[in-house]
This record gives sequence, structure tokens and C-alpha cells, in this order.
Amino acid sequence: MANTPNQASDPILAGPCWPAFFRYAIPSVAGLLALTTANIVDGIFIGNFAGADALAALNLLIPWFTLLFGMALALAIGGTVRAGRYLGEGKRDAASAIFSKCLMATVALALAGALLGLLCHEPIYRLLGASPAVFPLMSEYFLVIIWVMVLQLFTMVLYYFVRVDGFPELATTALVLGAAGNIVLDALLVGYLDYGLRGAATATGLAQLLQLAVLMLYFHKPSRKLVFRLRQHNWCEVAKAFTNGVSEWINEMSVGLVMLLINWLLITSQGLAGVAAFTVVNYLIFLSLMLFYGISDAMHVLISHNLGAGNTERIRQFMGCGVTVILTLALALVSSVWLFGNQLVRLFLDTSSDPAIALLADQFLTIL
Repeated sequence: MANTPNQASDPILAGPCWPAFFRYAIPSVAGLLALTTANIVDGIFIGNFAGADALAALNLLIPWFTLLFGMALALAIGGTVRAGRYLGEGKRDAASAIFSKCLMATVALALAGALLGLLCHEPIYRLLGASPAVFPLMSEYFLVIIWVMVLQLFTMVLYYFVRVDGFPELATTALVLGAAGNIVLDALLVGYLDYGLRGAATATGLAQLLQLAVLMLYFHKPSRKLVFRLRQHNWCEVAKAFTNGVSEWINEMSVGLVMLLINWLLITSQGLAGVAAFTVVNYLIFLSLMLFYGISDAMHVLISHNLGAGNTERIRQFMGCGVTVILTLALALVSSVWLFGNQLVRLFLDTSSDPAIALLADQFLTIL
């Protein structure tokens, strides 16, 4: 297919592949690493200042979070793939419509999750395998974070659409500043003021406000193509977008189910100490996965635009770029964990007060 003048000036649709690939991949990976780093710092402060039991309580809640994040991620990925294709075809109104509907659907999903969590938190804790003795610790975090997640899920979906509209640098800046704010607030609320899990959840909420404030600058960009409109029709398209992104939901759900099964087995065999030890290892796994998700997120933008423009050969070239980078990163990660894994475990736990848990975490890391 011949490129139109507009397509020829778009680096996604024409020109060298590697510069275009890295223009989207580097900000995407950097943003997700910033987000992951904030979560890891959460774990470091909670493990060192609130204790191993608090770290275990946080880990027990992960399957619930993956359920909601997976559904929002399916909307984000499916919606941006459709929006990217519409933009590649020059259909800005259709792209704006799916943008608006996905944002509103995300808010509805997050509010439903918050209300369900508020009304049924103890049954949820039991379903997650927790014993009543851990409920107070879980509630410290959960009853705050369920409302924070309304903001967090909305911000995440907006982040994906900002990227697909050609502003990856703004999206990454928002994530980096939000992550930096989270780290500073963790140090203040958890490390200095000793507010424990409630302080960690509050820090996350305040950091999300900062992140959203940065992303809202997108709506002042004169060159943006997506326009938010409250009044919409053809809501069936949201279901189609979710179907497009359902693989992401399945990925998140599989992680949540595996975590749920592991937590049940660890509580049965090792008690809460086993869950705390595996939480440390889980943070390292999460960090490595975010690198690959960052590459995958960049590929969504690059491929959806070229799919809409009918550039089949360019899609193949971008796929080759992605495979090459992923294999290189995988080798680097395996080498790093092999050489420095034990030192990383000790960042999360005070070995003088929790030596047995640190040793157990070392054993889990060796197996994994």
C-alpha cells in the first residue's frame, strides 16, 4: 500500500524501524520500571518498618488486585488497539469514541470493585486464604487502597491512550513522577511517621494524584487526536474492545490464580513466614515481567497503527525488533539474578529480626 503524505511523515508508518521501535519501547519500559520500582520500594519500606507479617498481608491481597487490574488492562489494551487502528485509517471520531467509552467503563468497573471490597472484605480475605488473625493487617491496606484503585485504574487506562495518540514521553513522565512521589511519600509515611500499611496505601493514592495531574496535560495538547465526550452510543464496542484485550486479562488472572494457590500452599506448609518469604521473590519476578510488558505495550501501538494503514511488511519488521530485544533482556535478567539474587532479598527484610524468613526467601529464589 502506498503511503499518503500524512503517513510518510509519521515515524510509526514510514522510515527506519529501529528508531521508531526505541522511541516507543524505551519510554514504555522506563515508565513500567518506574512503576515497578515504586511497588518494590513499597515492599522494602513495609518489610523493614512494618515487618514480615505486614509484607505477607500485602501479598495475600495480590490475587484480588490482579482481577481488577486485569479487567482494566483488557479495556486499555483492547481499546488502544482499536483506537490505533482507527487513527491509522484516519477515523478520528471513531478513535475518540472508543477512548471516551473505555475511560467511563473503567471508572464504573473500579467503583464496583471498591463497593464490593467495602461490603465484603472479610469474605474476600477468607477466599484469599488468610486466617482471621491477619484480617486487621489486611484491612489497614485494603480499605484504603480500594478507593485509590478507582484513581489508579483510570490513570492506567488514560496512560495507554495518551501513548497511542503519539505522546509516549508525556505518559512516561507521568509514571516516573508518580513513582518518585510514591517513594518519597513511603519514606515519610511508612519509614518516618510509622503509619504502616495504611501509610503505604495513602502514599500510593497521593502519588496517583500527581500522576493523573501530569497526564491531564494531554488534554491541553493542540495536536492531540483523541477527544473525550461524555455522551456516547454503541456501548457494545466496549465489549468488543475487552474481547480484543482479553488475553491481557487472562495473563493477569493466571498470575493471580497462581499467587492464590501458592499462598494457600505456603500458609498450609510454612505459615505466614512462608508467604512473607515468597513475597520478596515475587517482587523480583514482577520486576522482570515489567520489562517484557514494556516491550509488549510498545508493540501494541506500533502494530495497531500499521494494521490500520495496511503495512504488513512493517508489522513483520517491528515483530523482529521485539523478539530480538526480549531475548537479550531475558539473558541479562537470568545472569543478574544468578549473581546478585541473595543481596536483593536482603533489601526487603531486616535479617537481624527475620533471619529465618530471609533464609527461606533465598531458598525460594534458588528454586525459581
